[in-house]
Amino acid sequence: MSVPARAAVLLVAFVAVVAGAVFVVIHYIGGYGGTVPTVNYVPMAHNGQVNVVLQEDPQTTVSSRPDWVTYFVQDPATHKWVHTTLFSVPKNTQVNVTLYGYDGCTPLRNNFWSQVQGTIGGTVGVQQFLKGRPLGPARTTSVINGWSSCNVGHTFAIPALHLFVPVASPGPLLSANNLCGVSPGQPSCDAYAVEKFSFRTPDHTASLRWQCFIPCGGGFIDGNGGPMQTLGYMTGFMQVVD
Repeated sequence: MSVPARAAVLLVAFVAVVAGAVFVVIHYIGGYGGTVPTVNYVPMAHNGQVNVVLQEDPQTTVSSRPDWVTYFVQDPATHKWVHTTLFSVPKNTQVNVTLYGYDGCTPLRNNFWSQVQGTIGGTVGVQQFLKGRPLGPARTTSVINGWSSCNVGHTFAIPALHLFVPVASPGPLLSANNLCGVSPGQPSCDAYAVEKFSFRTPDHTASLRWQCFIPCGGGFIDGNGGPMQTLGYMTGFMQVVD
């Protein structure tokens, strides 16, 4: 092969590699090229605390990926659900999370992740609901066992803070028969769980990645692709600001 031909082949290969890298960044990390908004909780902080409201769903009927599992963040000013996984909170603040679990169970790869870690008190509060009606009282627990039954839907983890929270499912029977078919889910939907926990932000500004650790990317190798790698679905950032 002549020198010009080899140079042309190398150039084409280089362009292909660059194009592939750009595709990965946009397609997986960048939320498929769309704008992923940030929900600002900072103005709502009061007396060293701020309330953050999230939900996870078995589908994304508001996007072009309706079969992807996803998170939503509630706008504290309008109380509307925003399809994003980006939110900002103040530094050195207690974050009180309310997390609505509308999805059924997904098996944990390791039951070690059934243990609540990094929350204030090392526990979470959990309660199941059906069409807005509580199915028994809320309970406080340090373990949500994902192996003994269909108890864990997804997880909420911020590794930099050593925070790991297994997110409760609506339970075995309701997960099999009564999941909400649209997103974002609402209390009028069939079955869901409500989980509450608190943690503290660091005393400095930071951009902290958070994600679900359960392989829930159906149709991808080992369940780790698709929504697991895409902002706006099952991975995001918590911005800690002044």
